[in-house]
This record gives sequence, C-alpha cells and structure tokens, in this order.
Amino acid sequence: MKHFLGALAILVAGTMQSQAQKKTKDIAEHVIIIGIDGLSSEGLLKADAPVLHKMITEGAFKEKARTVLPSSSSSNWSAQILGGGPELTGVTSNDWKPNDKHMTPVAVNSVGRSPSIYDIIRQQRPQAEQGVVFHWDDYGRLLQKEMVNHYEHAATESLAAQKFSEYILAKKPMFALLHLDHVDHAGHEQGHMTQDYLNSIAKADSLIGNVLAAIEKAGIKESTMVMIVSDHGGINKGHGGTTDNEINIPVIYYGKGVKKGYKIQQPVYQYDVAATIAFIFNLEVPYSWTSRPVKAAFQGFSEPSNLNVGLK
Repeated sequence: MKHFLGALAILVAGTMQSQAQKKTKDIAEHVIIIGIDGLSSEGLLKADAPVLHKMITEGAFKEKARTVLPSSSSSNWSAQILGGGPELTGVTSNDWKPNDKHMTPVAVNSVGRSPSIYDIIRQQRPQAEQGVVFHWDDYGRLLQKEMVNHYEHAATESLAAQKFSEYILAKKPMFALLHLDHVDHAGHEQGHMTQDYLNSIAKADSLIGNVLAAIEKAGIKESTMVMIVSDHGGINKGHGGTTDNEINIPVIYYGKGVKKGYKIQQPVYQYDVAATIAFIFNLEVPYSWTSRPVKAAFQGFSEPSNLNVGLK
C-alpha cells in the first residue's frame, strides 16, 4: 500500500509539474509592436485601411483604450515601455530629457531610469534579440540604447518601415518595435479627421502590410504576435487635453495566441503594453509597475471576474 501511495504521489507530482510547464510556455516566440503616432480610434475605423481592418476582424480589438495624462507623445510612448504613467516614470511632458533634472521615478534601475520592458527582457532573457526603429527622433531618448541590439532612427515613415522589415528578415527578433510619426504630422498640419489625416492612416496601413509580409518571409508568421498601438488621438490640430477624441486610442492584438474577432471588454490602459509583453514571454515584472496584462485578448483566458463589480 505504501509503495502504491508513493507511486501515486510521484505520478501526481509529475502531472502537476507537467501542467505547470504547460502554463509557463510562452504564448508567442516573437512580439512585434507597431506604434502609429496620433492614431485615433475614430480615424482608424473611418480610414481606408484594409490591412488594419483585417487585423481587427482576425484579432482582438479594444476600440477605446485610455491614454495617460497629459495626452502627449512622450508621456504615453514612455508609459507603454515603462509600465506606468508620469506619476511613476517622471516623464511628464515632451520636454523631458534623460539627463536633465526632472521628477525622480518611483523605482530606478542602475542608471537612474525607470525600469522598462527592454530591461526586463535583457535581464531575464540575456540572449534575446530586441530592437527598435523609430521615425520620431525624440522617441529614442525614452529608452536606453544599450538595452537593445538594434537602435535606428529613420528620416521618413517609409524608410522606417523598410529598415524595420530588413531587421526582421535579418535577425528574427524576439521583441521589436516600430514607430511611425507621419499620422501625427497630418493631424497637426491639416487637422484630425481631415482627408489628409485619413490618407496618412491609409499610408500607415500600407506600410504595416509590408511589415507583415516581412514577418511571413522571415518564416516566423505562425509564432509571432503583432500589436498595433497609438500614443494619443487629437482634436482640431492639437492634443494633450482630456477630451474623448484625445484620450481614446485603439489597440489591436493579432497573430499567435490571440482570439479571433474578439472585442475586449476590460478597460485597457496605455501602460498595459509592458505587462502584456511580459505576460506573453512569462517574465517577472517590477513591483513598481501599475501595468497589467490584457489576458482576455488571448486564447484560453477570460475577462476579469470582477469586471462588473460596482457597476450594477
């Protein structure tokens, strides 16, 4: 009897270990983030953007994710990679510079910066290939260049997408981010929801199609999750305020492990990008982060059980 119980205990322990291993398996081998500066939810849905609309249909979509305040570029692009808003990161405006005096982050890494998703990947997956190609030259100051294998600024949106596609083909990165800035330019110069603004979204759509083609050509399509993000919307020719047009932004999850045709119900915040990437790769996140993974976007996971607490 003792031998039987001992054998049973070993079997149960082995089963539990096997289940734990299955639970900790990465959802995807590669995560590609494509950020479109100034892309509003209204603009995305109205523009002639067949690639993005197909990604919505075949992926998981949150139409009205929420920016951090102020609804400006630096505060929001930094929130995505630093796992929290300005009150945590110290990036309070577009005037922020890493070497100037500014609000001290809640938690700091070895060089006095708020810990980023790039730091987390580098610490926990030291051999991982990760990189960034950015169109807005000021994006580069928001991360530590030494944390990535590839760091490149491109003068135009077309060149940025081309360089990013070449990088994907050459290195097949575990994590990479592309930043496109021309939609924001159109919003400032011609006005949000003007035809020029919508045309700029159509141009972004075409460039995203090129990136998706590069992912397929690289042979990693079936193991890649792509996330489309924005930093803010806009109203008239500006942004930075608290109107719905400025603070509501779209997020699309597409590819490996993602539910198909799913409309996400839970609130999604700008800083949730960081924890969602960490969730996909089974990485431990800093306690200081306010970021939470958007698990409901992925197969096998439900909306939060307390989603409607206090609402009825």
